[in-house]
Amino acid sequence: MGVKTKIDWCDSTWNPVTGCLHGCEYCYARRIAERFGTHQKPIFAEFPVLNVPVRCSETYEYMRIAGISAGRIQPYPFDFTPTFHRYKLDEPQKWRKPRTIFVCSMADLFGSWVPNEWIQEVFAACAKAPQHRYLFLTKNPGRYKELKEAGALPTGLNAWLGVSTPHMSDQYVTGLDTFVSIEPILEPFYDIGGVSCGWVIIGAETGIRKDKVVPKKDWVMPIVYACGDVGVPIFMKESLREIMGEDFRQEFPWNRRENDG
Repeated sequence: MGVKTKIDWCDSTWNPVTGCLHGCEYCYARRIAERFGTHQKPIFAEFPVLNVPVRCSETYEYMRIAGISAGRIQPYPFDFTPTFHRYKLDEPQKWRKPRTIFVCSMADLFGSWVPNEWIQEVFAACAKAPQHRYLFLTKNPGRYKELKEAGALPTGLNAWLGVSTPHMSDQYVTGLDTFVSIEPILEPFYDIGGVSCGWVIIGAETGIRKDKVVPKKDWVMPIVYACGDVGVPIFMKESLREIMGEDFRQEFPWNRRENDG
């Protein structure tokens, strides 16, 4: 886990926390967790903390009964129940070559149900591997503001704080690198106002959901124009390549900074 990813705006994913309670009907992470999970409930706590990987053992007798192989680590032992995999905290330290890491691609680390202690332990783990760039993403951006006001947001990390939304958002944390991920884009964008974040990601809904929304090019172009007006880079996921044609682009803000510098 974490070495490779199909997410085209990062190099790796890292999931010290998995699971989410938002209940988005288009959520790819829930589909993955439920497909590869063991469909069991945690036996110690509502939102469990795992200090060692879950394997088939006498402690997890229900896994043995379910036929799970004895030596295999279970990445989603409780499906999409929020779970802290504390044993994964040292993974970024093992990756010596710098990477752009999407933190908690299988969770919302800043969901209202996540204890502050979990978040602080993840930040501390990031600080121990400063060679990497860390991308965070949440549907609960108010938590960023709460943490900043409490002095609990790290100031020395190479980190970008993102908001995941099917709409443009004005809930940014000033003084920090921020971005918006409009994924999936579910509606036309005709009047979006100013863009005040540092990066915008756009993607179409993927998967085979019955009511999957297929966007049109003219839904995306107003965002392109608005970003162009203020010099904000825009990244379109591969799911938009055919739709956007010659207007398809994939821009990274750190590359632009390096070129400008």
